[in-house]
Amino acid sequence: NKWRIVFPNNGRQRKDWKQTSTFYSGNRIQTTKYTWLTFLPRNLFEQFHRLGNLYFLFLVVLNWCPQVKAFHREITMLPLLVVLLASMIKDAVEDYKKYCFDKMINFSKTRVYDK
Repeated sequence: NKWRIVFPNNGRQRKDWKQTSTFYSGNRIQTTKYTWLTFLPRNLFEQFHRLGNLYFLFLVVLNWCPQVKAFHREITMLPLLVVLLASMIKDAVEDYKKYCFDKMINFSKTRVYDK
């Protein structure tokens, strides 16, 4: 519930500007969803929120039980791995494009209006 407060740099609100600027040290845009450390766990968490992926995971787990084994264990894992890998690659490419766009916006020149 923090509001961003913008003060003009004209000297009259110098005390308020110094106090408020400690909360907002930068003015950068970040629209990316992942980092290098959080990509795999967060992406897997999001992938297994989809019902189809949970169904294939259930089949894989069920096929590892010797009494219910219908196919080879590795064969039942293939559809799940292919779908997860394709989705991960797509999400990584999209996030990288967002990162590049954010970097371009953050380093672009701006004009500041001052009377």
